Amino acid sequence: MDERVVTLKQQVRDVLESNILRFWLDKMIDRENGGFYGRIDGHGMLHPEAEKGAILNARILWAFSASYRVLGKPESLVNLDKQVLLEAAQRAKDYLIEHFYDAEYGGVFWSVDYKGNPLDTKKQFYAIGFAIYGLTEYARATGDREALEYALDLYECIEEHALDIENNGYIEACTRDWQPIADMRLSELDANYPKSQNTHLHIIEPYTNLLRALRDSVLSPHSSLLTPRIEESLRNLIDIFTDRILNPETHHLDLFFENDWTRGAGHLESYGHDIECSWLLHEAALVLGDQKVLKKVEPIVQMVAKASEKGLRPNGAMIHEANLDTGHVDDDLHWWVQAENVVGWLNIYQYFGDEEALEKALRCWEYIKENLIDYQSGEWYWSRHADGSLNVTDDKAGFWKCPYHNSRMCLEIIERTI
Repeated sequence: MDERVVTLKQQVRDVLESNILRFWLDKMIDRENGGFYGRIDGHGMLHPEAEKGAILNARILWAFSASYRVLGKPESLVNLDKQVLLEAAQRAKDYLIEHFYDAEYGGVFWSVDYKGNPLDTKKQFYAIGFAIYGLTEYARATGDREALEYALDLYECIEEHALDIENNGYIEACTRDWQPIADMRLSELDANYPKSQNTHLHIIEPYTNLLRALRDSVLSPHSSLLTPRIEESLRNLIDIFTDRILNPETHHLDLFFENDWTRGAGHLESYGHDIECSWLLHEAALVLGDQKVLKKVEPIVQMVAKASEKGLRPNGAMIHEANLDTGHVDDDLHWWVQAENVVGWLNIYQYFGDEEALEKALRCWEYIKENLIDYQSGEWYWSRHADGSLNVTDDKAGFWKCPYHNSRMCLEIIERTI
């Protein structure tokens, strides 16, 4: 193994334990109202009465479950006790089921208030996907049957209410009782279209993990019957990315679509999503295990990663996105983009032997260490602006700032045989 990779593995393990997980354990557990707090702002101030988002809680569940699974051996942990990781994962799982799961209509609420009461009850399929992702990881880590059964129930919700039978693909959102909803946007920053690359990306991700969980366990009495269905769902999602979402002319991923897959919102390029998709799409094909699919996907994986290079900067970091119609470029260096940048290039290095890809990953890791990690207060800052100044306007922890992209980067590096 390359000595630089050995060093990288050691460094990210320490950052994961001491900087990321420690922050969430020490500062974000809500011992008065249950679960985890909804927000710490960019200046480090806790907002104990902030709303609690489904995405935040599901990503916390994933992060602690995956950390327990990967680091749970006593000899693996240096700065944390494995029981502490398990207890945090259990807390997140119990809170998700008790407060976010909609016992009347199914699915999960978009948000609850700080006391755990339903607040925004719309059904955003992106959030349901993350609930599946967290629950399946908990099942993989602990053997918990309840978590897997809830994940399967949420899979059925997506297939029943989001899958477009006529045009294929998955819509963005519904009302609480699964009726059409006018505003389907994931956030105020997104365009209002019925389908998006981002939601499909975060449905293929949990479906891949659900397939893993079913294959690896006998927890569900329905697993032998459901596995072929989920394999077919995953195969279909892979085709959607390669045949619909991928722009064949630019090799970037288009971002927003009408129901019939007409591209909407103009010529947008999201370099962070490009590099993230390159490895998540590859992961889906690898887990599916269909050699015909893998043969189709692997050249595309490399093309999408290559296209994302447009967002790379000489310091190794990657900018967020650009609107080619208006000329606007979001050149902030976001924490999540850097995390995915590292994993994406390591994936290219691991599977395709590209030495330059390793160099790209290592340069970005150096940027992260020097510019984004908060060594004093814990966690990572949201971003650096193009002029190098620190962004403290956006949250340190919150609705969209979760221990997911950065912890997953660390865990991917630790687990991979590179």
